[in-house]
Amino acid sequence: QVQLVESGGGLVQAGGSLRLSCVASGRSGYFMGWFRQAPGKEREFVAAVTWSGVQTSYAESVKGRFTISIDNAKNVLYLQMNSLKPEDTAVYYCAAGGSYVYRSSSPNGYGSWGQGTQVTVSS
Repeated sequence: QVQLVESGGGLVQAGGSLRLSCVASGRSGYFMGWFRQAPGKEREFVAAVTWSGVQTSYAESVKGRFTISIDNAKNVLYLQMNSLKPEDTAVYYCAAGGSYVYRSSSPNGYGSWGQGTQVTVSS
C-alpha cells in the first residue's frame, strides 16, 4: 500500500500536449499504470509500465500519442500526452501495486490509487 499524488492536469486545446505526474510514497507491486474515467463512463485503462521502465503497455486509443514512463529513483510516474483530443477529457488516475496475476489493463490488479487529476481538452 502506497500513497499516490497526481498532478499536471488542466485545460488544453485539441492537438495540444500535457504531462501528468504521479508521486508514489514507495514501491509496490511490479508495475504502475494510468487509468481515466469520464462522467457516466467506466474507468478505462490508458497505459502501464514496469518499475524497471522496460515494459510498457498502451490502450489502442492512445498508442502513438501518449507515452508512459517512470523515474524509479524518485518513484515518479509520468504520462506524456500529445495530440490531445476532446475524447481524452476525463479524470486521470495513477495506480500502483500491479500484480502479474492480472493483466496490466485490469484495475483489479492494482492495490493503490491516487485521487485523480482532471484533464479537459477543448475543441
